[in-house]
Amino acid sequence: MVEPVDALLIIDIQQGGVTGDTAVPEAARLLDRAGHLLDEARAANALIVHIQNDGAPGTPDEPETPGWELHFPVKPSDREVVIRKPRDDSFAETSLGDLLTAQRIQSLVLCGLMSEMCVSATARTALARDYRVVLPHDAHTTTGIPATATSPAIPPETVSRVAEWALGNDLEIVEHASEVVFRIL
Repeated sequence: MVEPVDALLIIDIQQGGVTGDTAVPEAARLLDRAGHLLDEARAANALIVHIQNDGAPGTPDEPETPGWELHFPVKPSDREVVIRKPRDDSFAETSLGDLLTAQRIQSLVLCGLMSEMCVSATARTALARDYRVVLPHDAHTTTGIPATATSPAIPPETVSRVAEWALGNDLEIVEHASEVVFRIL
């Protein structure tokens, strides 16, 4: 069993990434697992941070477009907040670090999009700041890497697994979101 965690970061689970033609493969699985984490975090009164990416003009997550909207309804309070970000790393140019410090958070579980980009960048910074970081394998995903003239396509599952592996030994990877327990406040 995983030691309880203090907070949940839901990274970039926005309509453009999980619905319609621009949805990632396995979007339904991601939404099920992230929804489970959200329900558990709410039940424990854990800190929940919805990270919302501000994409470039013309991208599915361009601000103020339907694809930019968060998928999960937010219950605004001092325990559930939205932080918008301009870069892959959820700590870069945002108030996330200050919020976690003010709430005395020591451990985080991350879920969301994209494994090798925003999830990885956020996990790397959290680890560098000495947070305990738990990443459920089934609660983050990405797109695959298309084939080129010199290399075959790489499926999303492989890209996600490599992203986990590249984060090193300090990251706690669990197979299933159902293994995560939140510290009850």
